[in-house]
Amino acid sequence: MSRPATSPPFQPSVKPINILFALGTLLGSAGALFYFGAANSATAQVAPAPIPYVKATELLRHASPGHLALLSQVALVMDERDGVMLYARAIDTPRPIASLTKLMTALVVLESDLPLDAPITITTDDRDRLKGTRSRLHIGAILTREDLLRAALGASENRAAAALARTAPGGTETFVAMMNAKALALGMTNTHFADASGLNPRNVSTARDLLKLLEAARAQPRMHAYTTSGELWITDLATGRAIEFLNTNRLVRHSQDDWGIALSKTGYTADAGNCLVMRVTVAGRPLSIVLLNSWGKASKYGDAQRIRDWLINAERRIPLVTATANI
Repeated sequence: MSRPATSPPFQPSVKPINILFALGTLLGSAGALFYFGAANSATAQVAPAPIPYVKATELLRHASPGHLALLSQVALVMDERDGVMLYARAIDTPRPIASLTKLMTALVVLESDLPLDAPITITTDDRDRLKGTRSRLHIGAILTREDLLRAALGASENRAAAALARTAPGGTETFVAMMNAKALALGMTNTHFADASGLNPRNVSTARDLLKLLEAARAQPRMHAYTTSGELWITDLATGRAIEFLNTNRLVRHSQDDWGIALSKTGYTADAGNCLVMRVTVAGRPLSIVLLNSWGKASKYGDAQRIRDWLINAERRIPLVTATANI
């Protein structure tokens, strides 16, 4: 008996190895598309929107300056970006300014192009015979002119300021005359200097005039460095001893990150009261602040904080529709 015919076994038209190769190619292409698509989407991400900028004039509409309660007899807040005064109290009243004087002392020294590495000896002529203040710079100490500038500005060292004036060409009297001439050149018409340290109560100025001094000091990069270091070390070249000083502005020492302080100087005498001038940045807004005759040792810092809170809260109250992203 003959066997029934059987069909030949199935023979695939495409070999398995070809199928695997095709699948691999397909997956590779998909992976490449995913990779490049992701890369392109990453590069195509939209940049975050800029922080809305509120013009100073718009800020004033919502800030209610009359509600700002400060303990300083004289106060000035200037928006440096827009050139608009945000707050003003008795800004044209001449008052003793104590060690704020040292800003002008340093400015005259730096603009005189005197060698900053020149050694200067502290002498008895540099003693404070008016108020009897103490000093960590002993008679006979030798320091560079630059270290004296750093001590005068950062630590408000009176002997340092006196030595800078004494050793300038022409001596102290000529130097003080140069300070007054510089004041006139800057348009500080209600300002007068009687010494380089600020101990003399006849060193007087107004908040408006001090704003002009801050602007002039801004042009000297060293003024920023000398006034915004929390601590500083200087070397007595006579003994090799290093002397540590702390900045007299506690905001510089403890809150620099919150304030962005670009320039700073404190001052105090019984005649002047507590004084503070600063160039700072509050919520991205560059400001100049002048506070004179502030009641209490810490009240100038309290006033600065009240100004900061006042401005930040005012911006929060402004509807976003009134803000503009363009400066």
